[in-house]
Amino acid sequence: MNRKLRVGVVFGGRSGEHEVSLVSATSVMTELDRSRYDVVPIGIAPDGRWISSAQALRLLKEKTSLESEPERFLAPEPNRQALVTAYQGEEASLPIDVVIPLVHGTYGEDGTLQGLLELANLPYVGAGVLGSALGMDKIAQKQVLTDAGLPVVRYFAFSALDVRQNPRRLISLAEKRFSYPLFVKPANTGSSVGISKAHNRQELLAALTLAMEYDRRLLVEQAVRGAREIECSVLGNDDPIASVPGEIVPSNEFYDYEAKYVDGKSRAVVPARLSRALSGKIRKMAVAAFKAIDCAGMSRVDFLIAGKTGRIYINELNTIPGFTSISMYPKLWEASGVSFRELLDRLIALALERHREKNSLRRTYTPARDWYR
Repeated sequence: MNRKLRVGVVFGGRSGEHEVSLVSATSVMTELDRSRYDVVPIGIAPDGRWISSAQALRLLKEKTSLESEPERFLAPEPNRQALVTAYQGEEASLPIDVVIPLVHGTYGEDGTLQGLLELANLPYVGAGVLGSALGMDKIAQKQVLTDAGLPVVRYFAFSALDVRQNPRRLISLAEKRFSYPLFVKPANTGSSVGISKAHNRQELLAALTLAMEYDRRLLVEQAVRGAREIECSVLGNDDPIASVPGEIVPSNEFYDYEAKYVDGKSRAVVPARLSRALSGKIRKMAVAAFKAIDCAGMSRVDFLIAGKTGRIYINELNTIPGFTSISMYPKLWEASGVSFRELLDRLIALALERHREKNSLRRTYTPARDWYR
């Protein structure tokens, strides 16, 4: 009988999406097939402390003091592949076979956690360092998508320093290039944290001030009038497939944090009411965007369809999409014939496949002679 895989589920983190991550982890750990996997909860507190116990999720949800919990961390050593516990001068380790990172936002979705997992030589679900960084950074992502010939909304990028030095110039530049309403976004946040929709100069200044609290790089986008918000899930490595698209009908003027998680009034239409041709086009574009940023495993690709012209824009990619009970990534796969449990099985298999392929590559080079002595 084959040994069950030991799956480390990492959640929480130092991010404005900490609470969303806890809910995603709850769903995933509930759905993982315990006949196939031993689940190891790995929680990261808002201050960055790592803990791992059966109570880790509860402790983070209840915001309990963690002083009595032994601190644990992943060892960045390729031959160890283990969760290490340091407690009262003693050290113990727990081997891990594969990791499911569910840390949304900064220090989890942006390539930093993925870098640690690469150093540890651990298989993990989702995009690698490059794909994660591009998926998180809205400015770099738009540049890559544009180079790939994929349509994005008109925007311009700048730094928080630009705003502090001359806010009037930034506002004037935005008003010359675009017409209200505008969106102001920090380059590196998720779940619409720090994002505002501005209808006039006063709101634009307030939006810039808010965005600066979350990142040193910012962007302003032209709002798409009468936009329909369409989402499509992608699954795979080098030969990915796309789900049926779904549509979000937000309860607020745009799909902000409150509309996504708090008020419970937004609606998901799955599958979206689109023609077969338009649905096929969106699925094709979703796969193209996934490949453009060198994604792997999973991604949710968000689109905007202009109300009058019907033009399609890629809004953004999410490389660690939500896995809550209302999250579109698993919902779209369920509508496409892939259950939540099967989806997790596939994601773990893809992580192991990609890890085998990476480890088959040559990482050393032996020169003809020892020239460096």
